Amino acid sequence: MMTASRPTLDLRALSTEQRNLSSEMLDTLSPEQIARIINDADKNVIPAISHQLPNIARAIEVIARAIAEGGRLIYVGAGTSGRIAALDASEIPPTFNLPPTAVQAVMAGGAKALIAAAEYNEDSRKDGERDLAKKKPKKGDVVCGIAASGRTPYTVAAIEYARAQGAKTVALVCSPGSPLERAAEIAIVAEVGPEVVTGSTRMKAGTAQKMILNMLTTGAMARLGYVFGNLMVNVHLKNEKLMERGIAILQAAAECDRERAVKALKASGKNVPIALIMLKTGAKKAEAEKRLKAAKGNVRRAISL
Repeated sequence: MMTASRPTLDLRALSTEQRNLSSEMLDTLSPEQIARIINDADKNVIPAISHQLPNIARAIEVIARAIAEGGRLIYVGAGTSGRIAALDASEIPPTFNLPPTAVQAVMAGGAKALIAAAEYNEDSRKDGERDLAKKKPKKGDVVCGIAASGRTPYTVAAIEYARAQGAKTVALVCSPGSPLERAAEIAIVAEVGPEVVTGSTRMKAGTAQKMILNMLTTGAMARLGYVFGNLMVNVHLKNEKLMERGIAILQAAAECDRERAVKALKASGKNVPIALIMLKTGAKKAEAEKRLKAAKGNVRRAISL
């Protein structure tokens, strides 16, 4: 039952809640027609993101600087936005060999909400502030709030709290003029327009969010030198597939044969960056480790020292 004291939220004003005229008869169409309409709608995602590249670039630089100085990137979201954030955060350790603390995700409803809907939590400002406070955000951290509507109370409160604690703040939204956009220092507004299924922001909005988070973390890691060229040089070799990937990376980056790459990888203690520095400079393991430490993990810089 709705209380009289709580204002009614008019979703009709949000671009993510508008009706999509091209899909008004979606339930009467053939499978191929449905697929075509969704595919055509998805074509709006790329232009919406391209308009935001300057803001995305600003966020990349802020994130790279924070991680370089020992800070963290903390995502905050609810529902689809939170799940996409958790996915991106979980991929950082295996891809770039950073500790799980470097990029984290705070999800409305907690870990259980990753697999079971708990969207009722998103209405609580108190929960948003409390959950983020547990992470103790501070100056040197970056907190990125993600919400398609930009109005999620949980996420808005978390960003306001983070900013009050001195953390840098980023908003990723898909509707302009939102409270979350106003709360953050850097706002990325990917206005993808009405969804094929009205209000189902797991579709175009979710796609835009995933693509932008890819840009933020991949861009930051590239700035930090945790890739070499476009090679995943910091990959963590924890299974056979990744071991083979590490060998292939060394062959490509050092322009050597498999035998030499394998030998260097063994000599490095199965550490791809160290092995690459050894191959490129002729240094022994201890010297390669010294170079990498001096370069703060930047592989290219370590090679040039």
